[in-house]
Amino acid sequence: MAMAGCTALEDGGVAGPEGSKASESGAEAGPGDSKAGPDDGTLPGVPDADTARTQLAGLKVAAHGSMTGYSRSKFSHWAEQGENCNTREAVLERDGTDVQRDEECRATSGKWVSVYDDVTVTDASRLDIDHMVPLANAWRSGASTWDADKGKAFANDLTHPQLIAVTASSNRSKGDQGPDEWQPPAKTYWCTYGRAWTAVKTAYELTVTEAEKDMLVEMLDTCTS
Repeated sequence: MAMAGCTALEDGGVAGPEGSKASESGAEAGPGDSKAGPDDGTLPGVPDADTARTQLAGLKVAAHGSMTGYSRSKFSHWAEQGENCNTREAVLERDGTDVQRDEECRATSGKWVSVYDDVTVTDASRLDIDHMVPLANAWRSGASTWDADKGKAFANDLTHPQLIAVTASSNRSKGDQGPDEWQPPAKTYWCTYGRAWTAVKTAYELTVTEAEKDMLVEMLDTCTS
């Protein structure tokens, strides 16, 4: 992955910046959203376990919808975030420590911990920005009815726990799979992952499958509180 380019992937993330000029950063926080807790790293809007369980119980259960009409271009990213930075660079800054950026806002140095696989990274080119709920998964669970503005807000959401910097290998292993099909290799992250996934699906009123819901219950059961 080159920092100056972009490689579209059939998964939850993108391997580099795209030059979208929109200013949207995502939907406003809703009930049950919270700031990142001590075990959630920098991921924003992660609810506590009890709130996530309540949210999960309220989600509509339905089979996956059709992929007919799906295109990543319907989820325009990365959006402009000011100061010559786009959403990708904003997440790299948020999720890293001692991040240094050049005049084009590209991360030139820093340290990141990829929570999916518990790998420490010092080269930003090894990182993808993962969409917690992948774009294709969202499409199959309700996003096929959205207009372009809502698709862009979802793909660039910095308010809910939807975007996270992780190793490119873990992001591409995940692809567009739900929790029933792929889980973070680092099982210590299952609690946060389950809470974050549930929060995003709740915020955007997306559906879950029976298998997806069952695995989210299992993930939430790993939470200590």
